[in-house]
Amino acid sequence: MSATILHLAHAADWAAASATGQYLMSTRGATIEQVGYLHCSYPRQLAGVAEFVHAGDPEPLVVLEIDVAVLEAEGRTVRVEALDGAPEPFPHVYGGPLPVAAVVTVRDAELDAQGRFRFTD
Repeated sequence: MSATILHLAHAADWAAASATGQYLMSTRGATIEQVGYLHCSYPRQLAGVAEFVHAGDPEPLVVLEIDVAVLEAEGRTVRVEALDGAPEPFPHVYGGPLPVAAVVTVRDAELDAQGRFRFTD
């Protein structure tokens, strides 16, 4: 498994997490508590996820780079699982909210006018 995994977040949700120490969202519009885990991806999967999940989303986005070793030290479990219709499995984080301490890098991102994902920082 990769040493880091990625999560695409609304910038406002990340700002709230930075203030409380825990990120609560699983995916666009749904919490970890509702879904049961945090949706993540590998770098090669990120653009496809962004373009599928955040199509038409006007909210500013950030990409969280998450250290798997820190997650595990915080009692979280990463499972690589298949999703219906997905061409390959994705990493999912189980065990509760994402500890802010596990996020090693935050990058600004967006979908451009054509709906393609890109980093903006």
